[in-house]
Amino acid sequence: MARFSFSSRLASAAALLLTSIPQLHVAQAQQIAYQNGLGLTPQMGWDNWNAFGCDISEELLLETAQKIVDYGLRDVGYHYIILDDCWSAGRSDNGTLQPNMTKFPNGMAYVADSLHNMSLGFGMYSSAGKLTCAQYAGSLGMEKQDAMTFAGWGVDYLKYDNCYNEGQEGNSMISYNRYKAMSDALNATGRPIFYSICNWGTDYPWNWAPTIANSWRIAGDIYDSFDRPDTRCPCTTWDCKLPGFHCSVMNILNKVAAFTDKGRVGGWNDLDALEVGNSGMTDDEYKLHMTMWALFKSPLILGTDITLLSPSTLSIIANPAILAISQDPAGKAAFRVWEKSPALVENNTYSTDLYTVGSTYFFTGQLTGGDFVIAFLNAGPTTQPMSATMNDIFVDQVTTGSSAPVPYLSVSWDVHDLWANRMPDSVASSILNGTFNNTSGANTDMLNGTAVPISYYYNSTHSSYEEGLAANNTALLGKKVGVLSPGGKVSASVAGHGVAAYRLRSQTMIPSASKMRRRKRDEL
Repeated sequence: MARFSFSSRLASAAALLLTSIPQLHVAQAQQIAYQNGLGLTPQMGWDNWNAFGCDISEELLLETAQKIVDYGLRDVGYHYIILDDCWSAGRSDNGTLQPNMTKFPNGMAYVADSLHNMSLGFGMYSSAGKLTCAQYAGSLGMEKQDAMTFAGWGVDYLKYDNCYNEGQEGNSMISYNRYKAMSDALNATGRPIFYSICNWGTDYPWNWAPTIANSWRIAGDIYDSFDRPDTRCPCTTWDCKLPGFHCSVMNILNKVAAFTDKGRVGGWNDLDALEVGNSGMTDDEYKLHMTMWALFKSPLILGTDITLLSPSTLSIIANPAILAISQDPAGKAAFRVWEKSPALVENNTYSTDLYTVGSTYFFTGQLTGGDFVIAFLNAGPTTQPMSATMNDIFVDQVTTGSSAPVPYLSVSWDVHDLWANRMPDSVASSILNGTFNNTSGANTDMLNGTAVPISYYYNSTHSSYEEGLAANNTALLGKKVGVLSPGGKVSASVAGHGVAAYRLRSQTMIPSASKMRRRKRDEL
């Protein structure tokens, strides 16, 4: 568990006209990427692949969907139920895709209708190749017909893979044209269908996918490991010719660090499905996994068996303070400010783990309403003290090229711990077994007809995360643990393979930054 502390020194107030912190709203933040009206925040849902692979059925999908409703996960935002590979029985004589009627005896429209009746979205899978990755019928060259089939079934989401593409890759234009064919076909159906490209980062989709898709994978397939290297995931940097699979959480985080800003409202960097709950990592590692996916604005797609959900897993994936970072309407991902090798950690008693990993990292990002999010990541095996100065936290505001005073440095900030109000296992257990009874007198909200303490859940079907943040909903802010004063720093004791994450909110008005010169990134 991270411990939090502050140090500060008095700073003289700047003799400048005071005004409110510049507000960062969706309309101002960034131009919407793929303009099909979807993906205004990173998508949330569940996909069967990580936990079940090809062992799928109508019963599995609908039972999982019902549990997602029963446990309140739909109400916190997990909307799409995504059927991955292995659902097909091939094509009919006229070329129309057919479902496997043994696995799906009532057909796909029935599955879609059942999910829609639960107020959930139906996601399906195909590949931009002649075959899918499991060697079922792919959609390359059949985009228009398949898009009409999906729309006719009531599909709301398409995960579109990259297997058996017949060599149609190798530069950005070739890959762009291949994936644009399905994008155009989906739009031509007239049905809003979330388009999720899964080409593993081949040909750098973050450069060309934003105008044709709502999300794009940036690396090889994840597996349930914090940092174990695997020869089947041979790359350790973003410039990768063989993305592979069995890529660890740290492998993926280090790859995306160079271009977290490529995701934006309407289109997102996809770090792959969450492994939280699949038993291959520790609780601290799963908290880190969830936190960093949220900070980097990756889709939050659950990949575990929901019917076997543990209390600790529920308390991680339903944490309202973390979900509020993911679903922040500004749509701006955090970025890495620094990395320190094991030899540079602050107490000089460093160590590395079994895989010689031990660096520490600091991240910062701007949120709606002038808030900031920061995170300390300790990739080493032992607890480490970590700290960040105000210049670290507000690095983009400090390095504008202007000689004007930096107003962010001259005010105090309330600091809210994003994990301090984590749901206790006792509460999570009672929710999972249907016996929760609020005897504490705590304020509650209703999720699927069950009253739960509002500090543990946020019902986004009652009001959106944007509305909750605007109303200063305390569940979304986290627990206030201190104040960062001018000239001070934020310090935390961070567990091995762990994270400490905080929301910063200004206490007072700050000097106007309207005339400060902002350096524009060439790539935007």
